Formats: sequence, structure tokens, C-alpha cells
Amino acid sequence: MKKITLSTLILFLLFTGCKKNTTSELEKTDDLQVINQRSCAANEVLEEQLSADPGLRIRMEQIETFTKKVIATGEIYRLVNGVIEIPVVVNVLYKTAAENISPGQIQSQIDVLNADYNSTNSDLNNTPSLFKPSIGKVGVRFVLSSIIRKQTNKKSWSTNDAMKKSSQGGIDPTDPAHDLNMWSCNLGQGLLGYAQFPGGNPATDGVVILYSAFGSRNIYPGGTYISKYDLGRTASHEVGHWMNLRHIWGDDGGSCSGTDYVADTPNQGAENYGCPSFPHVSCSNNGDMSMNYMDYTDDACMYMFTNGQAQRMLAVFAAGGPRAAIGQ
Repeated sequence: MKKITLSTLILFLLFTGCKKNTTSELEKTDDLQVINQRSCAANEVLEEQLSADPGLRIRMEQIETFTKKVIATGEIYRLVNGVIEIPVVVNVLYKTAAENISPGQIQSQIDVLNADYNSTNSDLNNTPSLFKPSIGKVGVRFVLSSIIRKQTNKKSWSTNDAMKKSSQGGIDPTDPAHDLNMWSCNLGQGLLGYAQFPGGNPATDGVVILYSAFGSRNIYPGGTYISKYDLGRTASHEVGHWMNLRHIWGDDGGSCSGTDYVADTPNQGAENYGCPSFPHVSCSNNGDMSMNYMDYTDDACMYMFTNGQAQRMLAVFAAGGPRAAIGQ
């Protein structure tokens, strides 16, 4: 009886020891952030980059001049006849099992981008009649190229681009001249994401998304999602920045003096949050275009780009443009 008990104890210890070795490396618990309002740090990051790199302002001014020229001369329409294919590299940084998002959750995000940028999203029908003539189709195709994963001991990441640098525990971007790099990680400061505008340093080029706002619960229910930001629209917003779109209110602090450099988006006083009823009037307009992807509303209440925004985004892929090599 004693021998059997001893053998059983040894087997138990071996089993629990092996179990500990295979599971302790990856935390199983995960506390999802509670985020009540959308927050994108793209403009704040841009201001920091402009301060650190005086040449960036000149490059961005040149890109703005180029964009206006391409649209004005009609070169933009030659791009529309073909389909621009954008390879996407998704870099997953994880400390917990939940942060190590699945291929299904990642693919659901690619599906959302393709629907939103081609105006095939079902909620587009919710667009107010005032804005329906302005609905724009960008006409690009996003293709998942690869998924790169890296386990980390870092609890959260900030906007200092450390997640994009292997020397700081992150993942270096893959061929940013030809690919769109996206980082899925646990962002701190209540942020959902941020992006780098065209003209910035290639070594930090791409889009960062909070892992629990990456992908769509509607398409892939088995993922890890945060309430109100679970339909993949954070990426639709941030990729818009990556393609040279500004926030629809012009980041002017509500003064009605800013611009997003797009003619068919109404001037509006400040960002909108949640799901505002239409019309919400500001800056003497007929109603804010709060359902535009470049506002700050919840995922369920943003569902359109305009023709002007589509032209502006396509301009970056024109010959001589800042993203002309993408997909080539």
C-alpha cells in the first residue's frame, strides 16, 4: 500500500511539474481595459515627430502639394481603373493568452478593411440622405501577407513606437516600402490606436491597434474584444491616417478653424463620441458627418468615407507618391 501511494505521489508531482513548465510562461488571466471614449494618438504622435525631425514638415508639405496636383490633374482616376493590392503584415505582441490574438480574429480585421474601403459594409445604408451623394469607394484590396508573433514581459505599450523596435522588445516592421505593417498589442493610456502619416520614418511606419479592438466580433465571435470597439473600425480609422487622412474636425480644439484638407466633409467643431443622433449641428453646418470613419464615434456608428477622402487616399499610391511602391 505504501509503494502504491509513493508511486502515485511521484506521478502527481511529475504531472504538476510538467504542467507548470508549459503554462507559467504565458499568463492566463487578462483584464480588459474599460474605454468609454475613442482616443487616437495619431495627431499627438505627429506633433512629437515634427518637433524631433524638422525635415518631416517639409516632406509633408511636399506630399500635400503632390496630392493636390494628382487630384486636380485627374491622375487619380487612372488609379481607380485598377485595383491596388496592399499586403498586410500583422505583428502580434503578447504577454497574456488573450493578447495572442488568433488567426481568425486577425483575418476578420482584414475582412472589415476590405468592406469599409470598398463601400460594401452593410451599415453603409444608415448614411443620412444628406451625405449619400458624398459616399466614396476607395477601391483598394487588403491581403494578409504574414503574421509575426513575439511574447513579451511588457504589460502595456505607449506611443513612443517601442513596439516597432526589436531593440526595445518590439517587432521591427517588415519591408515598409511595400507592406502595411500593423501591430496588435496592449496599448496603455486608454488608447485604441495610432498611425504614422506618409512622410515619416520608414523604421516606424505603420498602424498600432489595441489587441482587443483588433478585428470584428460579428465576423469572428471567438476573439478577444472590448465593448463598443469590437467591429474593426479602429483599424479603418487608423489606416485612413496611414493613407494621409486627417481627423474630420481638423484637430482645431473646436474652434471651427481647422481643416482635414477634404472639400466634401463638412466643417465641424470638434470630435463626436458614442452614437450621436443626426443632425448634430456645429460650425453652422447642416449636421456633423459623425458617421465618417475619421470621427471618434463608436464602431457601430461609423460607416463611411467620402469621395474626397477616397481621392486623397488614392493619391498616395500614384506614381511619385509616398506609397507608390506598396504591393509592388
